Amino acid sequence: MVLRGAEELVDALPHLLGFHPEDSLVLVAVHRDGGRLGGRVRAPIPESPVEWPRAADAVARCLLEGSRRREGVPASAVLYLCRDPRSGESPRQVMERLRPFAALVRASCAALAVPVHEALCLSGDRYWPYTSPAASTCPPEGHPRPRPGHSELAAASVLAGVPMPPTRGEMERRLTPARGAAAADQVRAMDEALAVMVPKVLGDGADLTALREETVELARRLVGRFRRGGAEPRRGSPVAADTRDDALLSSVEAASLILGLQDREARDRAARWQEGPDGRAALRLWRALSRRCVAEYGAHAAAPLTLVGWVAWSLGDAVEARIALARALDVDPRCVMARLLHEAVNEGLDPEPLRRALRTRGSAAGD
Repeated sequence: MVLRGAEELVDALPHLLGFHPEDSLVLVAVHRDGGRLGGRVRAPIPESPVEWPRAADAVARCLLEGSRRREGVPASAVLYLCRDPRSGESPRQVMERLRPFAALVRASCAALAVPVHEALCLSGDRYWPYTSPAASTCPPEGHPRPRPGHSELAAASVLAGVPMPPTRGEMERRLTPARGAAAADQVRAMDEALAVMVPKVLGDGADLTALREETVELARRLVGRFRRGGAEPRRGSPVAADTRDDALLSSVEAASLILGLQDREARDRAARWQEGPDGRAALRLWRALSRRCVAEYGAHAAAPLTLVGWVAWSLGDAVEARIALARALDVDPRCVMARLLHEAVNEGLDPEPLRRALRTRGSAAGD
């Protein structure tokens, strides 16, 4: 896909990433064959200007190294700085404050022979080009953001029936633990389930094997229930979709499955619902479980978050996979499965070999 001009680049950004970036630096590779857009790197904008030089060097190296492995060295790059105004601040003040950071990123890229030919600041409902000649003709108040669907990429997405990408914040909220009365009810169910399970875990091997089988069977039943509950709507609020899914899962069922998935073998067997309608139903179930890891049980979220990341990647959504796996590693930095999957997604590897292995193991085990 080739995009021409700042307006098309601004409109295409959420489609390039799969979400609307917030408080982000985004660097996109541009290749020689007609200006084709390639790999991209997203990173948070450091709060302190003291950190800007190191951050600029890091994203420039990351883009170059990732592009070299996958598509070859890019001819140039496009830079986006996305930050909405804080309290008492105007979009133009944001643009001016970030101007030195844009210059540092451009210098870091130039030092690696990947010049930034377009640098843009997006703030509020406006955007500004930092690079000449567009910068010299930009009005002080900036340009209004284009109407969604203006670019070729956005139009192609609409024609293909792809919904407008959510913000990163919306995607993260789908995995955020519940609060209030629902959380209190879930904690009670977790306490009761834990009291039942601990003797089994501490008992003989037969008890643990039986518990593992109960966990896999419960997961199987719930995947079937989520599948029968209907597919996730392609359009509309993800909050409404998640509320519907939450209603399909009782607190007792969620508690039993969350605690059961702390067993690595049970978790790995649950990963076999990975594609097709079962995979999409499982993804919704694992998201719902992530939202049920409330209060002091937050540390138990690594297992369902890892499963969210795996199934999202298997279904082709690398963006949600990265978000879920990063959260899993925040919860449990020692989670080997989350770390390996996170590295594989970031390397742009194909999930099919792992899918094939899980299919074979599932057939052998009768799952």
